[in-house]
Parts: sequence; structure tokens; C-alpha cells
Amino acid sequence: MIQRATSPPVLSAQQQKSLFWLDKTADLLDNRFRVPLTNFRFGLDSIIGLVPYVGDLAGLAISGVLLLVMARNGASGMLALKMAGNILLDSVVGVVPFLGDLFDFSYKANVRNVRLLQQHYREGRHQGSGWWVMLVVLAAIFGSIFIMLYVVWKGLAWIGQALF
Repeated sequence: MIQRATSPPVLSAQQQKSLFWLDKTADLLDNRFRVPLTNFRFGLDSIIGLVPYVGDLAGLAISGVLLLVMARNGASGMLALKMAGNILLDSVVGVVPFLGDLFDFSYKANVRNVRLLQQHYREGRHQGSGWWVMLVVLAAIFGSIFIMLYVVWKGLAWIGQALF
């Protein structure tokens, strides 16, 4: 059986523009700054994540917006599922004090997700439907947002009670 070499798919102008914007945004969030005299890079997501719970919630929201943009620009259900898994892992571990901050500096979920989207566009990888699982993952993400908000609310109530 003879297999034909498949050429990479041609990206539309909109896909190229979206991919460029997503790449620059993910770089800003995960790799924009460098620790002097090292190759260690970090971004705004890591800095925002240093604020307990509120920073993690903000990072989750920003990553969620990036995921929605990627899904609007042709990400398959399976690809969206993999991206949501990266975001969920980053968010869940990110809530743990200190360990979550260290994880945030190294995991770089947004850059991982843009790489997955580039593979999807350029190589045709990560095809297939995963929408039913995606709904479960989105429910888990919203559940984790609710839990984070609840913990922040309880913490503020405890601080308010201790002060007054």
C-alpha cells in the first residue's frame, strides 16, 4: 500500500492572525520576563498567581478566555479538552500555597496550549470530538472557581471576625 505524503494544511489569514495573537499573549503570560544571569523565564500569570486565591482565580479566567478564543478559531473538541486539562491542572495545583506558585513558574499552561493549537493547525493533530467530556471539564473548572471564591469569602470573613 502506497501512502501519500500529506502537506501541512494552509492556514487562513484569520487563523494566522489568531495564532500570532495567541502566541504573543501566551508569551506575555508565561515567558515574558527572565531572571538575570539564568535561562529561567516567567510571565504575568506567575506574578498574578503570587496573590493568594485571587491571583489564581484571575489566571484561571485569563486562561479560560484564551481557550474560548482557540475554540472559536477551529480547535477540535479533543484539542479543547486537552487545553482545558492543562488549565485545570494549573489552577488546581496553583491554589496550594507556595507549591502552587513554584508549579505556576514552571508548568506554563498557556504556552502548552498554544503549542497544541499550532500542532492542530500545522500538522492536523489532536482531531476528534470530545465535547461531552469538555462539558464535564468546564463544569469542573467552574466548580473550582466557585470553591476558590468560597475559600476567599470564608477567609475574608474569618479575618473580619478576628479584627472586629
